[in-house]
Amino acid sequence: MLDKIDMFSDASVFGMAKHTLTGNIKRHRGFPSKVLGNRRDVLVYLPPGYRRFSRQRYSVLYLHDGQNVFDAATSFSGVEWGVDETAERLIREKLIEPLIIVAIANMGEDRIHEYAPTGGVIDAKAKRKKRSRGLARQYGQFLIEELKPYIDKKYRTKREAEFTGLGGSSLGGLVTLAIGILFPHAFTRLVVMSPSIWWDDFAIYRLVDLIEQKPPLKIWLDTGTNEPGWEQARELGSRLAEKGWKLYDDLQYVEIGGADHSEAAWATRVDPALRFLFPAQAPIANYSITTERQMRLPADGRLRRIWR
Repeated sequence: MLDKIDMFSDASVFGMAKHTLTGNIKRHRGFPSKVLGNRRDVLVYLPPGYRRFSRQRYSVLYLHDGQNVFDAATSFSGVEWGVDETAERLIREKLIEPLIIVAIANMGEDRIHEYAPTGGVIDAKAKRKKRSRGLARQYGQFLIEELKPYIDKKYRTKREAEFTGLGGSSLGGLVTLAIGILFPHAFTRLVVMSPSIWWDDFAIYRLVDLIEQKPPLKIWLDTGTNEPGWEQARELGSRLAEKGWKLYDDLQYVEIGGADHSEAAWATRVDPALRFLFPAQAPIANYSITTERQMRLPADGRLRRIWR
């Protein structure tokens, strides 16, 4: 089992926060990428029952911003998503299938480059306009050509795209949907939390609008109503529905009343997102979030609000 001390090479910048890892988690320090020309830490959560000499294989969920996924000691502002604790509980209660979860650390200042699908302006209000390098496609190649083959070889995974998920929040949510659309042969279950839809004058709208044939993606999309521009997520959900995604089938869109744009807010949505994308048997519909608002598709083809 993983040593819970000194998790990331830059963990010291987060102060003396207590490590909060739960379950069987393995560390891969400084995983190299020739595509991106850098190294990053990767943590791998193995589900209860994972045994060295077993033949059972598992679905895999890859998550961006890996510092925030499992451990408060390395997470932004000291608040983690608690994906390890949530997955442990849901698996033991047989509410989701046992799965492997891979937390991929971001590269700090290069995050804005790797997670951006286009070369947009980073800060429109700044006097000197700096632009992102728009490396989302290359970041996707890193995941598909370098990291995923390593994980598939090292662990007993179900390698096919239908068993492979990708997820993140904010820019991580944006890059998740972009990579899902660009590389549907690799990832088909997407966790898209509070995506940065505003990026590059709504570039993600344009990418969705370019879809000619709907790829086989199952998407969890959400937003909090205390987030600036949260209505943009509703528009994104409508555009996905217009391309053929169906509410409660392969698209779950949720508005969380009063939720802001933060790690703590996203942590509360891990449970229903995992239940939707990785159900134990048949899809589970009896989950809810406090003050949750969901969307449905009426006869006019547009998403509207309903209370749940």
